[in-house]
Amino acid sequence: MKLFLDDGDQHLGGDGAPDLRLHRVFDGAQEALDLAPVFQPDVVFLDIGLPGMNGYDVARRLRSDPATASAKLIALTGWGAQADIEKSREAGFHAHLTKPINPDAIDALLATGVR
Repeated sequence: MKLFLDDGDQHLGGDGAPDLRLHRVFDGAQEALDLAPVFQPDVVFLDIGLPGMNGYDVARRLRSDPATASAKLIALTGWGAQADIEKSREAGFHAHLTKPINPDAIDALLATGVR
């Protein structure tokens, strides 16, 4: 499984996910959008509060690109109000995790295929 992470160096996947290949992006939304089609991730972990372009817009752009449209999108964010969660779903996220992130929650999502 190929993972793509935008915004930081969080722990992703514990003992339950030994076959993960992780690619990290640290320079924000545009770099993520530039690299994701080349990398063709299975799962994208994405913050909502990104500088320049929010994660909702990044998610919509990933959904509109055939190279990334099938990727599972998981929001990792400090924005946890019900309205934020609804916006995530509308933008195409499959899951919405609020910081601080419990690594077991990530393991559970990856183990179930992020439904």
